[in-house]
Amino acid sequence: MLENRHLVQPDDFTVEEIDSILDLGMKIKKTPEDYTRVCEGKLLATLFYEPSTRTRLSFEAAMNRLGGRIIGFSDPSASSVSKGESLEDTITIVGNYVDIIAMRHFESGAANIASRASKKPFINAGDGKNQHPTQTLTDLITIKANRGSLDNMTIGMCGDLKYGRTVHSLAKAMSRYTGIKFIFIAPKELEMPDYVKEQISNVEYEETTSLEEAMAKCDVLYMTRVQRERFDDPQQYERLKDSYILDTDKMSLAKDDMMVLHPLPRVNEISVEVDEDPRAKYFEQAEYGMYVRMALIMKLLGCKVVD
Repeated sequence: MLENRHLVQPDDFTVEEIDSILDLGMKIKKTPEDYTRVCEGKLLATLFYEPSTRTRLSFEAAMNRLGGRIIGFSDPSASSVSKGESLEDTITIVGNYVDIIAMRHFESGAANIASRASKKPFINAGDGKNQHPTQTLTDLITIKANRGSLDNMTIGMCGDLKYGRTVHSLAKAMSRYTGIKFIFIAPKELEMPDYVKEQISNVEYEETTSLEEAMAKCDVLYMTRVQRERFDDPQQYERLKDSYILDTDKMSLAKDDMMVLHPLPRVNEISVEVDEDPRAKYFEQAEYGMYVRMALIMKLLGCKVVD
């Protein structure tokens, strides 16, 4: 049972629980009209301390499509946070008004603090450089819907693996399935952190700085942008920002059924010409994000389909 639970990181849920969310998300996508009233009378708070387009709007679209309503903020300067209110107090107060909370925060570890203060189901919508579990659910449902399974594949992760919370969460989540191998593609300065590699020590992985060498091995290629906002040194960002650019020449090296994913937004790490390739799944991936968040909200609130 997932009712009244928190989601701070992917391994808060068992593989079976995650699979149940993915399966429900795929059902919702097939017949969304069956789910338009399941959260009637419920309120979701979206508390976004950091800019977001896809995550915030997909949460809000998800709750609206389920028949619920949304309150919250997308700019903390317009809330009592600007007056010095603590995160714990904000969560406690907001929890008095709503049935479920989704929070994006710029500080790593903030989601743990918030979840401990919350008496209502809490969803981590991304905390600093740490975790982004609903993006992971989005990634998993996109892979499962296209491949039919989450077992037996090689996943290439390319770009900013040091600061990229999406790849940290996805690596941890996918390491729980059978027959998984990772290829970490990054410059030395942005390679996958040791603590993540320790957490996935049960699976095989290799590291390389060459995207071209990895292309033919991948069943899934997960591209990431080099994140300007995570760098303390602007000069290092400028030097590394164009480390990898996926274009049609590189795509010609890949398997015919390889999937290209990206958490978005992209800057220039995927050329727009790749958008026309049927293996490019990142816009479909963004759509799946709404459906899997609908499924997650339903599960945490214990909502049932209305006949």
